[in-house]
Amino acid sequence: MQRYEIYKDSGVDWIGEIPEHWKVIKLKYIFKILKRIAGSEGFDVLSITQRGIKIKDVTSGEGQLAMDYAKYQFCYVNDFAMNHMDLLTGWVDLSNFDGVISPDYRVFDLIRNDCSKTYLLILLQLCYTNKVFYAHGQGVSMLGRWRFPSENFNNFYFPIPRIEEQFKIVSFLDDKTAKIDQTIANKQKEIELLKERRQILIQKAVTKGLDDSVKLKDSGVDWIGEIPEHWEVISITKISSRVDYRGKTPEKVENGIFLVTTRNIKKGFINYEVSKEYVTEKDYHNIMSRGLPKIGDILFTMEAPLGESAMVDDENVAIAQRIIKFRFNKKKAIHKFVNYSFASTYFQNKVQSEGTGSTAKGIKASKLGLLKIILPDLKEQTQIVAYLEEIEEKISKAILLKQREIEKLKEYKTVLIDNVVTGKVRVS
Repeated sequence: MQRYEIYKDSGVDWIGEIPEHWKVIKLKYIFKILKRIAGSEGFDVLSITQRGIKIKDVTSGEGQLAMDYAKYQFCYVNDFAMNHMDLLTGWVDLSNFDGVISPDYRVFDLIRNDCSKTYLLILLQLCYTNKVFYAHGQGVSMLGRWRFPSENFNNFYFPIPRIEEQFKIVSFLDDKTAKIDQTIANKQKEIELLKERRQILIQKAVTKGLDDSVKLKDSGVDWIGEIPEHWEVISITKISSRVDYRGKTPEKVENGIFLVTTRNIKKGFINYEVSKEYVTEKDYHNIMSRGLPKIGDILFTMEAPLGESAMVDDENVAIAQRIIKFRFNKKKAIHKFVNYSFASTYFQNKVQSEGTGSTAKGIKASKLGLLKIILPDLKEQTQIVAYLEEIEEKISKAILLKQREIEKLKEYKTVLIDNVVTGKVRVS
């Protein structure tokens, strides 16, 4: 791609140099902010998501619900709608629907005939993706309240080429970004196939072992099926002790003892980054009075979500409600093998089928303890764990490689859009 012949300083930091014949125009001369209060109910309620503006199902009870939708504002097809109250996770888009939307959002429309709505939308979304608007926001960012006031919005500058150039830019980016998006989708599909492959290998290893020639027998349990003839089926409660960490939610503090919640338990491990909550030492002793965790104990989520497990790798943690801690008899079961068994398809299917609840599925500790797992002898458990750890390492590396490729493609897409809409490169 070529550059334009002559450039000039735009006078705007985030834009930099622009082609000599381009303009920079304040948004108040491009858009008109609208505020049309519905005054009555009965209209489709719209929601701004990063996948577009959607019609919200207000009957589901999910998400935030308003007390009075009559106070919402109209948003029609081809209106712009922006969640300017949250510059971190908010978004902006063109509506494909007629309806009403939160009065806290910004609805606006084009007032010029020398601008393309699609071109302007690309610019608006770029300013979210690159956090350009963020530098012009106000509020408390650490609380997720970083808004873009109307005055700042109106006085914000956009680079504007001639309308014919805008159409060329839109056409060019439509083609290029569609190809990038398709490549990303293909790589995401490859990741899903790798995850499926991992699940298949775990299922086979913990239900049939590593020897394909081994003789099988009927397990006597419908949902388990055939197993190697020297393996046994046994109830969890017969080979383990358990602690159900029920009770009221403790007060959270900024510093203290880490509280492992159901959000931290994912795919066999405790993820300490996804959620960081802490409790006081006093609350810790109250919470853990039923039993302290030891390295290798297995945590299992009973609800929200149901069925995730992880091995304890740090004894100095508190454990939140809706989690059961299992400690297995070392003469019967290796904890890593059990952790793989808990993640297997046969066990997950049974747990989900036993779960109850309309909004969030859950299972009682007593019922969970009665579920059965399949066990070979300790030597074979050790061999299976070693095999699965090797498989996990290979597949995890392959997934990580694909994820890095996706991130690079996303970065390339953003840089490409930025360079094109600010005139750093010329499209033909």
